[in-house]
Amino acid sequence: MVYLVAVVVGLAFGGGDQYLGSLVALPWAWAVSGLSAPWLVLPFVFGCTQSHARRAALVGLVATASALVGYFAMTLSPVEGVHLGSNPRLVVGLLQSNVAVVLGGILTGPLYGLLGQGWHVRRAWLSAALVAGAVCLEPLAERAAGRPPGPSVVWAAEAAAGAAMAAFFAVTGRASRQSASPGGAGRLG
Repeated sequence: MVYLVAVVVGLAFGGGDQYLGSLVALPWAWAVSGLSAPWLVLPFVFGCTQSHARRAALVGLVATASALVGYFAMTLSPVEGVHLGSNPRLVVGLLQSNVAVVLGGILTGPLYGLLGQGWHVRRAWLSAALVAGAVCLEPLAERAAGRPPGPSVVWAAEAAAGAAMAAFFAVTGRASRQSASPGGAGRLG
């Protein structure tokens, strides 16, 4: 069942992300659409639903692949003014121009799925740091890479979201460790 949910959510996420990017009248919308970190959070969240590493990696891949399919489908849809019947080679061109994105998704989907599973099972601090860091530090990475900045409100919101994630991980990780320690609230008799 989780795979079906990953497909549906992934398709909606990818299609929604692409559509958001086409709203050029809203400067913040295309900037939000251009963010990479949410594409890492998606498989992480699905990985958090799994207790076994193999399933977590697979569901992370399924969610990411579905998101890419949704993104590409929306890109080539009549909603975006594209009519494939007139030129079916557009699909090949789109895929060829996005090989790095597809390969990146093949790597990061399973990886962040595993990180999610690591958080779910062991409250692994590295998992939390990598996902929160990706969100919190993306604005700095974009600036360091020389990419043109979007509206500063988007960058500030993303950095704040990453900081909130880090705080959540710190609090829940600490609570989990305390309840698992001898004398902790979660100790069984």
